[in-house]
Amino acid sequence: MKAIAIQRYGGPEVLRLMDLPEPRIGPDVVLVRVWYAGVNPADWKIREGYIDDWFESHFPMVMGCDLSGVVERVGLGVTEFAPGDEVVGYVRADHMQRGTYGELVAAPVRTLAHKPRSLDWRAAAGLPAAGLTAYQALRRHLEVGRGDVLLVHAAAGGVGSLAVQIGRALGARVIGTASERNHEFLRSLGVEPVTYGPGLGDRVRALVPEGVDAVFDLMGGDTLHGSPALLRPGGRLASISGDVTGLGGRYVFVRPDPADLAALAALADSGEVRVHVSAEFPLADAARAHELVATGHVRGKVVLAVAPS
Repeated sequence: MKAIAIQRYGGPEVLRLMDLPEPRIGPDVVLVRVWYAGVNPADWKIREGYIDDWFESHFPMVMGCDLSGVVERVGLGVTEFAPGDEVVGYVRADHMQRGTYGELVAAPVRTLAHKPRSLDWRAAAGLPAAGLTAYQALRRHLEVGRGDVLLVHAAAGGVGSLAVQIGRALGARVIGTASERNHEFLRSLGVEPVTYGPGLGDRVRALVPEGVDAVFDLMGGDTLHGSPALLRPGGRLASISGDVTGLGGRYVFVRPDPADLAALAALADSGEVRVHVSAEFPLADAARAHELVATGHVRGKVVLAVAPS
C-alpha cells in the first residue's frame, strides 16, 4: 500500500511516499480503506521527535491519527462494524508506527465510530482528534453546562472552532479569542469574538465584568498565564499545555474513546457541530500540509486526500 512515512525525525523533507506491507489485523481490529486523513499540529511535532520521551517509536513511521474511510475487513472478535461500514477514527496506539496517512489502516475498535451522515468524507476526517480534544476538555475537565460563560483561546483553529460549537451545544455563552480576520468566521459559529494580544483581559472583562466560568486554552505561554485573572471565583481552567497544572488547572490530553466519538458524530448529524476544512492536499503533498499547519494560522482543519471520490 501507499503511505506517507518517515525513517527518522526531522523537518518536512523527511516525509516520504512509500510502498509498505498491508497492515495485519488482530481479533479486535478493523482494516479501513482510508478516503481522507486529517492533519493536526501534533503530526509535525511527532515528525520532529518532540514526543520521543513519551512513546516508543518504530521506523518507518506512518504519520497521522485521523481518518475517514470504509471498513474492508474485521477481526474475528469484532461485532461493532462490518465490511462496507463508513467510519471515522482517532487511531492512536501506545507506540508510534502505524498512522493514518496511508491507503489502509489497522484500527482497533476502540478508536472508531460510524461516520456522521451529515459530513462529507473530507470534513469527517477533520473531526476525530480535534473534536475529541474539545469534547473531552469541555465535558470532563471543565464540566461546561447551561448558563456558563466559556472562553476559548485560539477559537478559529481546528480544536477551537469545534470547542466553541460544542460549548454552545452544551448551553454555554461562548467567547472566543482570534485575530480580527477570523472574527466573522467566529460570529458565523455563534461566538462572541475578542482580539487576542495586549489588552485581552480588559476586552474580556468589558464583556463579562464578573469573569468567565471556564477557560479552555489552546495557546499556552502568556495567554495561558493570563487566564486565571479572567475567571470568576471558583472558575475552571484547562489547557493543552502542561504548564496549566502549576496554575491550578487541568491538563488536556486527548484519548481514543468510541462513546465520545459517537457523541461527536451525533452532534454533527443534529447540525450543532460542523467541520470547516480550509485546505486539502493530495497524500503525496503531505509536506506542504505540515508546513501550513505548523504556521499556527490555519482556520479550521487541513486534510489529505488519500482515496477521494
